Amino acid sequence: MAATTYQGLEVLYSRQQIAERVAEMGTQITRDLNGERLVMIGVLKGAAPFLADLARAIQADATFDFVAVSSYGKGQRSSGAVKLIKDLDESIEGKNVLVVEDILDTGLTLSYLRKIFLQQHPKTLRIATLLDKPSRRLEKIEADYVGFSIPNLFVIGYGMDYAERYRNLPDICIMGPGHPE
Repeated sequence: MAATTYQGLEVLYSRQQIAERVAEMGTQITRDLNGERLVMIGVLKGAAPFLADLARAIQADATFDFVAVSSYGKGQRSSGAVKLIKDLDESIEGKNVLVVEDILDTGLTLSYLRKIFLQQHPKTLRIATLLDKPSRRLEKIEADYVGFSIPNLFVIGYGMDYAERYRNLPDICIMGPGHPE
């Protein structure tokens, strides 16, 4: 099958592959919830498309909340410092919580969020990530639900960006070092 391209970008995962994997993840999460309620916490901005699709794939009474953190600024490399820009609107004490992230890379962001959320004493705290990049891990953290494990590539699309661009691409694409801005 020939690779689809956008402006010279190579597609890593097509919208169809993403949809199939998200549906599988939703089935697994539904099974694990065993009829209990769920609070899905999306990590803005990148996880928004994934959270929306995953929520529709989960057969449970679910509510949404969002946090916003920053560790990248406007470039391709993490600054290493995680800042909370937007906190939760509601308490998660005693609730089943699923943190929804677009990509688990260094682990700094999710380790930071896990620490903050555990201080609020949720009933359960699980992590779902669409992409896992274990070769870049600096913090020891694993997701409970993983869409795809990928090598050390810079990816964009389906919520993931480069300097706030490309989030709207329906596929996940590889951005090579020579790609023009």
